[in-house]
Amino acid sequence: MAVNLIVPDISDLHPVAGVRLGFAKAHIRKPDRKDVLVVAIDEGASVSGVFTQNRFCAAPVQVCREHLQAGKGIRALVINTGCANAGTGQPGLADARATCAHLASAIGVSPQQTLVFSTGVILERLPMERLLKGVEAAVAAVGQAHWLDAAQAIMTTDTLPKVCSRQIAVGGRTITVTGVSKGAGMIRPNMATMLGFVATDAAVSQALLDNWMQRITDASFNRVTVDGDTSTNDSFVAIATGKAGGALIDSDSHPDAAAVFNLMRDVSVHLAQAIVRDGEGATKFISVRVEQAGNEAEALKVAYAVAHSPLVKTAFFASDPNLGRILAAIGYAGIDDLDVSRVQLYLDDVWVAKNGGRHPDYREEDGQRVMKQQDITVRVQLARGDVATTVWTCDFSHEYVSINADYRS
Repeated sequence: MAVNLIVPDISDLHPVAGVRLGFAKAHIRKPDRKDVLVVAIDEGASVSGVFTQNRFCAAPVQVCREHLQAGKGIRALVINTGCANAGTGQPGLADARATCAHLASAIGVSPQQTLVFSTGVILERLPMERLLKGVEAAVAAVGQAHWLDAAQAIMTTDTLPKVCSRQIAVGGRTITVTGVSKGAGMIRPNMATMLGFVATDAAVSQALLDNWMQRITDASFNRVTVDGDTSTNDSFVAIATGKAGGALIDSDSHPDAAAVFNLMRDVSVHLAQAIVRDGEGATKFISVRVEQAGNEAEALKVAYAVAHSPLVKTAFFASDPNLGRILAAIGYAGIDDLDVSRVQLYLDDVWVAKNGGRHPDYREEDGQRVMKQQDITVRVQLARGDVATTVWTCDFSHEYVSINADYRS
């Protein structure tokens, strides 16, 4: 069950001018469920993507990189669930390209103007006949679906659809940012087994959107972990249609740039956190904040050492204040010259470790009180500088093992 994750009402999900949605039930893996999504994009939009760093990247990731690099102007996306089309070699690449060609023909654009995404089981071929029929049905339905449909159509082991929509007034115009994500397991940054799609009607140049994407990703989808496994299919795509009007935002010095960037980042952070809140078997959402680091790299080393530790995560599931496990993780994070005698550790407002050892006033019942909460913050102070960063994770429960043991059945 997702941890404090609420699915917004449809009336709170704002359409993005220049983006139209259609879905189908293609029976790719399971009957009678939405499993193909088509996103049609008006001409002239900027589209940018960030993808997994797993060397065993899936065929759709390879094709997406090729098509974005071609610079032909992306006009449509197609996403399927149920089969990842990863570990499928040259036949898988042919299937991904055939899917793009089929979509392109259906909407009247070049195959290089389409992007293809898949998620699901690795090492299995796509059921192409069913998929292509699903693409046709989704194209026929373009314009009829809303963003909640889109979120549902990309789910795999997710228990809830993940969707976020926000608006702000900028320069006398209303700017909309709406997005969806999916992911629950095989989640680790660079990136995670996740898909994310965020669209805005703001006018953002291609070069600036490409620049923003890495910064937004580093603040959102590259700050989450469920189980430490980097997947083969991770993809995060941003679309800026320009339909809200106004002068093109082509640099960070543009008067509207900061507001639009912050809105896109905030929606992306919400979608990234939603993945952790719906982590497979998760019962608790944990923010790991590292402060007083010497630089960002060492802050992340410590944060991820804590967030990835199975011993830490299982202790949180049990609400067992066996907090020496956190100190151990800090110690093996890879900071060779760390002075542990200056390290402080907090759970929310409870000061657990002072100067590298148990705080004399710390009581175990106070630690357990915090650990019983659904939302918890672990705060580590390294006394090495003034850099801080936060990573979001969840606990490990029995259910995580059950879900992944039975994933293909």
